[in-house]
Amino acid sequence: MTNTAELLKGAAELFPGEVVTQAHVRHLDLPQGAGRFALITLDNGLDHTKPTTFGPASLANLNTAIDQVEKEAADGEITGAGITGKPFIFAVGADLKGVELLKRHEDALAIGKGGHDVFKRLSALAVPTFAYYNGAAMGGGVEVGLHCTYRTVSSALPAFSLPEVFLGLVPGWGGCTLLPNLIGADRAVSVIIENSLNQNKQLKGEQVYELGIADAIFEGADFLEQSLIWTASVLKGELEVVRPEIDRGDAWHEAVVRGRAIADGKVHGAAPAAYRALEIIDAARNGDLARGYEAEEKALADLIMGSELRSGIYAFNLVQKRGKRPAGAPDKSLARPVSKVGVVGAGLMASQLALLFARRLEVPVVLTDIDQERVDKGVGYVHGEIDKLLLKGRINQDKANRLKATVTGSLDKAAAFSDADFVIEAVFEEMGVKQKVFAEVEAVVPEHAILATNTSSLSVSEMASQLKHPERVVGFHFFNPVAILPLLEIVRGEKTDDPALATAFGVAKKLKKTAVLVKDAPAFVVNRILTRFMGEIQNVIDEGTPVDVAERAVEPLGLPMSPLVLLELVGPAIGLHVSETLHGAFPDRFTVSENLRRVVEAGKRGFYVRADGSSAKPELDPEVTALLQQGDTVLSEEQVRARVLDAVAQELGLMLEEGVVAEAQDIDLCLITGAGWPFHLGGLTPYLDREGVSERVNGKTFLAPGVASVPA
Repeated sequence: MTNTAELLKGAAELFPGEVVTQAHVRHLDLPQGAGRFALITLDNGLDHTKPTTFGPASLANLNTAIDQVEKEAADGEITGAGITGKPFIFAVGADLKGVELLKRHEDALAIGKGGHDVFKRLSALAVPTFAYYNGAAMGGGVEVGLHCTYRTVSSALPAFSLPEVFLGLVPGWGGCTLLPNLIGADRAVSVIIENSLNQNKQLKGEQVYELGIADAIFEGADFLEQSLIWTASVLKGELEVVRPEIDRGDAWHEAVVRGRAIADGKVHGAAPAAYRALEIIDAARNGDLARGYEAEEKALADLIMGSELRSGIYAFNLVQKRGKRPAGAPDKSLARPVSKVGVVGAGLMASQLALLFARRLEVPVVLTDIDQERVDKGVGYVHGEIDKLLLKGRINQDKANRLKATVTGSLDKAAAFSDADFVIEAVFEEMGVKQKVFAEVEAVVPEHAILATNTSSLSVSEMASQLKHPERVVGFHFFNPVAILPLLEIVRGEKTDDPALATAFGVAKKLKKTAVLVKDAPAFVVNRILTRFMGEIQNVIDEGTPVDVAERAVEPLGLPMSPLVLLELVGPAIGLHVSETLHGAFPDRFTVSENLRRVVEAGKRGFYVRADGSSAKPELDPEVTALLQQGDTVLSEEQVRARVLDAVAQELGLMLEEGVVAEAQDIDLCLITGAGWPFHLGGLTPYLDREGVSERVNGKTFLAPGVASVPA
């Protein structure tokens, strides 16, 4: 295997910072006299918080281990060989830190070829091979196991996936070729395409077994021991592994068609990875592995040198690194302890917040409102959601009882909040109402208590301006649905002090939210960008462009939903209110659509109706069409898209000039975690840079060359 060794040595020089995984070979005697067995353990020498990855030097180590095992198998010294991982981690795939440094197509091709050359040796050994998925397995970690003859999985395994399409790649070390030939094309499409595009959905051990990826499943406590007993039975012929026949006819074709429909629904043809993966799956129908591997290598190299992957890695790093170390956050030692939380309001948003605080902080949470009926409804909602968690097996009865006991309601703010450390308001979005609430709360809370507002667009400084202690007021803006969207915009008012801010960041971390520090500017980050984006769409409709043309114009971005479907989700009344707020602040750039006002006044929940059930394709509501008063300026899709992107690029530039956030990266982090914008865009700034919009509008790019793009 000299060629492979040389290939990997050359590639290793391009990955200077690789955390190298060792491949330790140890020998053991299998139970029941099944013979001597070689077990390879993948381990990077670090604990489970630093998962094992495959860079070129790591692949070279595995290659060397297989050299040894191959010789032992050929010489009849072993009856089988296996591969497993360190505690809690099997392996989580390719080392992306090195991938983003690659500058040449041939170097990218070497990465694909190197992985194949090493992994496929496992299936070519003179003895059966076994993969023991003992812990988290993703990407190349999953694929190395697919090259083995048999696989077992731990029931405690928390995360198993082929996430490549999510990042802008394909499973390029055997995944696209081997998985459909193991479990059938339809199930493979679910794992490779559907789960990946569904925010990188993970499988648990039980699902890995049910899908047929693993041949046996064992409890986590003695997983390896049980796997080896099972291995002995297989090797001795006492246990035959039977796998279902793969349908290579119409079912295979239908699976690929289904995959394309999923990709179209998620990225609208705007990102190539899913389609490249489907081409390889389609071609894998005849089981020609060599041809499949070659197609994987080509696709991998093309995509590594493409902008989608670079944006995907950039987005991944934002979420995994910058999102966990927020720019501008004060020293965490300044944070005060929070042992009781108050929530002003008991409506749906307030109730969602109460549930989140109770689950994550596990401290008493008390809701208040203007009458007992509302308080009871809010507390009832939280208790009902806890019951649902119990029914789903997410928590046990004891935990459910404890959580329910922590959430109570009261009409008396003085009694409710006199010992609260953190009080958040989620009342009507009107300045006078919020100022009145804060005045009432300040009069009854302890001196150290933090007062937080969940406002989506109002000034935190103005809200705090009439208080004796405005320094303890902080913006704490969640996104709906609270349980799902990770973003938390933490707003520093003019007088907010560092201890208040540090406490807010500390609470955000316990809530498992991605916190971004933002300046107290109208609508902060996400709502300001979306309102400018939506406002320009609304403008072209008002001027005369047909609704369907305006909607289709932004499809090439591959956003999670069209602008008017998003408006329906947000609610036209809220959209109108935020546009009015921003029009008041920036009348030259933000308009208020009279057509949108008519839709709101008519009590319409959106522009669309769905014929038969919510899953049906939405159609323009004829009653809304009758309300619209349009001009006679009709733009093409290209003209609409250019106008929308120019407007957004201008707004981003102004926000950075104003210091709304520290850097362009924070805007992208907000869009990814707060608005669900896709990884393949990298949020927004890489896309605007790539399309030349940033230079056209602002005279410069948002990001330096090589950041979210192929290095020069």
